[in-house]
Amino acid sequence: MASWAEFSAEQPDMAAFVQARFAADRHALLATLRKDGSPRISGVEPDFAHGDVWAGMMPGSLKSKDLQRDPRFALHCMTTTASMTEAGDAKISGTAEVWTDKDVYLKDLFDRTGWGPAPEEIDLFRFDVTEVVQLTVEGDGMIVLSWHEGRGTRRVEKK
Repeated sequence: MASWAEFSAEQPDMAAFVQARFAADRHALLATLRKDGSPRISGVEPDFAHGDVWAGMMPGSLKSKDLQRDPRFALHCMTTTASMTEAGDAKISGTAEVWTDKDVYLKDLFDRTGWGPAPEEIDLFRFDVTEVVQLTVEGDGMIVLSWHEGRGTRRVEKK
């Protein structure tokens, strides 16, 4: 699994695009797997800090329980228009790790945003990435740029 910093070092332009898409609207969609293997979609506010992608969740929430049971996830930025002509689209997939040493992250979060829950008020996850996808529209076609750990980047144009 690659950290966000490792991915960013390998693909700086793509990382900047994807991070900007997630920053444009802090709310994103997180796909997890339920006990029976069926998918669940939940809202989340991912955070890019300390070279990683993070997400905090209410303790005991269904998405937190899902990730603790099966760490696989997909994260999708908020897409504001169906045509994607203005901003594009971004997705990140990989595995989530429960993070118990929350103090440094939570202090930094408070310093950056003014919001800082007590450690017991948040289940904190750090996301490792295995796939990153960037979609943009150019003219009458869609450009799909995808990166997979160990395979590098692939560009596909769809008309």
